[in-house]
Amino acid sequence: MSEPAVTRVTPIAFLTATRGRGRLHWTDVFSYGYLALGVFLMFGPVIWLALSSFKTASGLLEFPPTLLPLGQIEVAVEGYDEPLPLYQVTLDDGSVQELAQIRRIGIIAQMVDPADPDARIKVPIDRREAVREFRVAWENYTAPLQRFNFLTYLKNSVIVTIVATAVTLLINSMAAYGLAIYEFRGRNAIMLFVIGTLMIPITVILVPVYLVVTELGMINSLWGVILPGAATPTGVFLLRQYMLTIPRDLIEAARMDKASEWAIYWRVVLPLAAPAIAVLAIFSIMWRWNDFLWPLIVLNRSEVYTLQVGLNAFQGELDVQWHYVLAMTVVTLIPVIFVFAFLQRFITTGIASTGMK
Repeated sequence: MSEPAVTRVTPIAFLTATRGRGRLHWTDVFSYGYLALGVFLMFGPVIWLALSSFKTASGLLEFPPTLLPLGQIEVAVEGYDEPLPLYQVTLDDGSVQELAQIRRIGIIAQMVDPADPDARIKVPIDRREAVREFRVAWENYTAPLQRFNFLTYLKNSVIVTIVATAVTLLINSMAAYGLAIYEFRGRNAIMLFVIGTLMIPITVILVPVYLVVTELGMINSLWGVILPGAATPTGVFLLRQYMLTIPRDLIEAARMDKASEWAIYWRVVLPLAAPAIAVLAIFSIMWRWNDFLWPLIVLNRSEVYTLQVGLNAFQGELDVQWHYVLAMTVVTLIPVIFVFAFLQRFITTGIASTGMK
């Protein structure tokens, strides 16, 4: 019996498919318009963030804002030590001329013609327009590496994220294994109690958890950030519900083969629950990597700051260095994007499919 032929569709053919034969149907216009709006709402802010991270500090304060990073052209003028900014100026006779600005006093700018630096011209600021060009401010990314312990913050965040995710997956999977595989009185009540902790706001338990961490001597230690959130009710619930779909015959067959409970957990249940574990890993990595409040409370020394707390160093009492904040925010997004791109295929499988392979 021959196998049925599989029709392969190219990405271009899929994206240009229409309901009408050879022409656009009104449902095609609505569908593509709706999808385009969704893509714009999802990725528009990210693109704006990435482009703004290459702007200078003055470029971020411009109004109206520009999409692309632009920098003002400066020219060297004879008799002046520093280059002067270049403007297009509308003169009294209506002509437009490029002049360099010496200084600004109120609403009047003192300007000079680069070709004739001896004559100074006074121009109202509303009759000039900056001459700009596309310019990428790479120093937004290089300066924090030189002025701040950015690599130390990055290393601490990587350690916290990897270790905390590993501990979370281990503890939550073991708890879910006990609540899903074993049958004992009060099992549902315990699961209801675990789910009920989701209703407790994190701010309510901050002080008790801080006191416990203090008594254990984990202040200004990365373990003080890793351990308090190791067990999560969301992770226990997700893994337990997935493990319930694993056929009991597999567990009983392993026990008949004299397999220990640890071997059943490690060699039978965990491989079958890999999609759900991958989903929990994504959630844990994103949460730990972006966590700010708890590390800010526990960590007081700069050498143990995580990346999110370290970004707070760019904020002063009277000034916020937004060009550095945006650039380092883009850097913090890169690892999460790679992790999500690698594990995203497990999301649908982990939530919708069963444990039987």
